[in-house]
Amino acid sequence: MALTESVPTAPPPGHEGILRRQAQRESAARTYARSLPIVPVRARGLTIEGADGRRYLDCLSGAGALALGHNHPVVLEAVRTVLDSGAPLHVLDLATPVKDAFVTELFATLPAELAENARIQFCGPAGTDAVEAALTLVRTATGRDGLMAFSGAYHGMTTGALAASGGARHTTVTRLPYPYDYRCPFGTGGARGAELAARWTRSLLDDPGSGVPEPAGLIVEAVQGEGGVIPAPDAWLRRIREITAARGLPLIVDEIQTGVGRTGAFWAIEHSGIVPDVLVLSKAIGGSLPLAVIVYRKELDTWPPGAHAGTFRGNQLAMAAGRATLAHVRETGLHRHAAALGARMLARLQALAAAHPCIGDVRGRGLMLGVELIDPEGEAGPAGDLPAAPGLATAVQRACLDRGLIVELGGRHRSVIRLLPPLTLTDEQAEAILDRLADALAAAARPTAGPTPTTL
Repeated sequence: MALTESVPTAPPPGHEGILRRQAQRESAARTYARSLPIVPVRARGLTIEGADGRRYLDCLSGAGALALGHNHPVVLEAVRTVLDSGAPLHVLDLATPVKDAFVTELFATLPAELAENARIQFCGPAGTDAVEAALTLVRTATGRDGLMAFSGAYHGMTTGALAASGGARHTTVTRLPYPYDYRCPFGTGGARGAELAARWTRSLLDDPGSGVPEPAGLIVEAVQGEGGVIPAPDAWLRRIREITAARGLPLIVDEIQTGVGRTGAFWAIEHSGIVPDVLVLSKAIGGSLPLAVIVYRKELDTWPPGAHAGTFRGNQLAMAAGRATLAHVRETGLHRHAAALGARMLARLQALAAAHPCIGDVRGRGLMLGVELIDPEGEAGPAGDLPAAPGLATAVQRACLDRGLIVELGGRHRSVIRLLPPLTLTDEQAEAILDRLADALAAAARPTAGPTPTTL
């Protein structure tokens, strides 16, 4: 699907009817369909073709689930092999050759210190269920109930996962400050802000008058995705690991969105060199199909049979697709490609920020990038941060779609443009993405300007 093919002038019949029926019949809780009113019918790599005949560059990648993009040949071949073999597609948690191959490949990619001393639990197919499993695991192992989590976090939509997320209501989870240079909670930013955040964590754990009972575990994202693409500083993560290890507090790292090369290392924890007690994995490990697991130190494996169960823990197609994806990323070094190309994209985004006062910050790691939009006329905060501009972010997202580019919004006020292209992204495709984003930003910043013609 060439990047320069023209947009057809007349969409095929039925496109608008499908969207209308979706609006009439689907839940008010639907999300992506509201900001991305397209009907995908074909896809390959970075490109999606809609029922309206238009082609889009997909920088959402299934919210990070598509490490290799849409319908990658190694994934399709893996799925076909299982289908043609006559293997059962549903096996609960029974052992199968497909499952064994997946676990072997997964363990081969993990830090050796974890892989050599690990157990794995297959969960329900969504990442949020893996988070629930991690919480159950540490509560069982420690005999404690409390939990520590971070401001701005997102861990899923089930009850326990929501309680650990930044938008939680009525929860006993203790909230800790997460280092955020642009909007530092201490008004300092940089290494000083990260050190203060670590000290706050240590103080709550050690102060008998803090009002915080000894927790069962601490859960953290190596890069806050939904929270606005905020990478945790490596030194801070090492400090958190030291604090938790010294106190026998299990450390859970949520790599649901950052895993399988997304940040320029196979696992985001490798940037800092830490080894957590529990690693929560989903999205890309299923090769675009539903799969979720936790991998943890065997010393924590004290829960009884059935402590965390689910009917759909044995998704054979996802395990085959996941093994193929893990192997392809490992063998081809796509994580290193993501690091190099992501650095070049970040540099161009920084140049774009210098030309647009409405860009407050650009950040990210590998091919997980964010552009925070702000009101340059607003009143600055103590660290020089300016008010978020969610309205502008929505306008930019809409302008991107007009130009054939799919992006997502995130951040505290949904004012961060998020870029999650597949790891197979080429230099030419990266330039096309950034060209369209720059054009959309310029158009959205001119309220009276209409969309400009484009070719896709």
